[in-house]
Amino acid sequence: MGCGPSTPEAAAGGGASKGISVMEMNASNAIERELEIAKKEEESKVKLLLLGAGESGKSTIFKQMRILYGSPRPDDNLRQYGVIVRSNIVVAIRKLCSHLRNLGLESSLDEESQGAADGTSALTPRAAYDQIMAHLVDNTATEPMPQAPSNDAVNDWVGQSPRAGSAPNNDAKQFLQHADAIKVLWNSHTMKEVWAKRAAVNVIDAHKEYLREVSRIAAPSYRPTTQDVLLARVRTTQVVMEKYIIDGIEFEMYDVGGQRAERRKWIDCFDGVDAVIFVAALSEYDQTLAEAKRTNRMVEAIELFSSVCNNRAFAKTSIMLFLNKKDVFAEKIMTSNIVEQRAFADFAGQTKDFDQGVLYFIQKFKDCLIDDEFNDSFIHVTCATDTNNMEFVLDSSRTIIMTDNLRRSGFFGGD
Repeated sequence: MGCGPSTPEAAAGGGASKGISVMEMNASNAIERELEIAKKEEESKVKLLLLGAGESGKSTIFKQMRILYGSPRPDDNLRQYGVIVRSNIVVAIRKLCSHLRNLGLESSLDEESQGAADGTSALTPRAAYDQIMAHLVDNTATEPMPQAPSNDAVNDWVGQSPRAGSAPNNDAKQFLQHADAIKVLWNSHTMKEVWAKRAAVNVIDAHKEYLREVSRIAAPSYRPTTQDVLLARVRTTQVVMEKYIIDGIEFEMYDVGGQRAERRKWIDCFDGVDAVIFVAALSEYDQTLAEAKRTNRMVEAIELFSSVCNNRAFAKTSIMLFLNKKDVFAEKIMTSNIVEQRAFADFAGQTKDFDQGVLYFIQKFKDCLIDDEFNDSFIHVTCATDTNNMEFVLDSSRTIIMTDNLRRSGFFGGD
């Protein structure tokens, strides 16, 4: 009988066993191929991480990426931003009114109000200020403001947005009730004086554009423009990620909160980062942190940049420096001297000279680096709210990042 099977069943059983083994092998090979494809896709992906102190403009750059490479915003998202814009105005006017009082400028309002009321309103600047203080700042009003006409409330395109949160929705509602007073007060000469001294209360500089457009933003037909969305301030309290396909390459961009309390979340994003875009606001050389009133914002940004650049987690990572808000910086140096800030008393440049001021702060950032590979091609002076400027900056940054990654990988012959 030899070594063969003694029955047909045994032979059939042996064939089945061999068939299962082949199927298992094919399945295993297919899984390995899928894993290899997924690995190659992951390796070809470019992961960008936006870092920097709070209110430096990181989220604005994040929004610019969507404008340039992403999809249009749906209506519910625009309504959310409509609420946020109106809320931002209320937050700004609260700070400015409190600052006006602290500066002792109420008597200036009285003198200004003795002339005539604003041409489009029966309110005088003083009456507008008193209304805002009573209803929005001190909450001492004994009677509620008259509600807007019912038709306006029904036809208001923005309405309320659950996604915006209860506080912004409440502020937006109050904005509509006090829009006339806000407009009158903003147009007063006294408020222009307060605005020039806004650094002390950390008002968002870009929100001047909202205050100039109160009538448009209060209109029932108001629909946020792209620029309105860019200027909107929403504190980032969680890691936000969006994906874009640019010239056939997948990019992942991560935005994180910049306030001190949010930075503990940064480490969760460090793994596999191809490039860091560190954002610092040039215009904040004369401001202090919202969370630490004695700490200069620019000093904080420089120290934070040093800790990021010298972190071992980024030893093989491209790091770009965006010195943002150049437009606000150019305006601010006309009235706020860099050398008058204790931290920057060594500034030897000409007062009101934009280029000398920028070069001074670039050197401050470069001085804190251990690695001398950081060259000027990795530094951009930006205006994050200017889409044309950001398109050029992001495009050139993308080229530098891709080239630097190839160099670091040894593709160009090693370091």
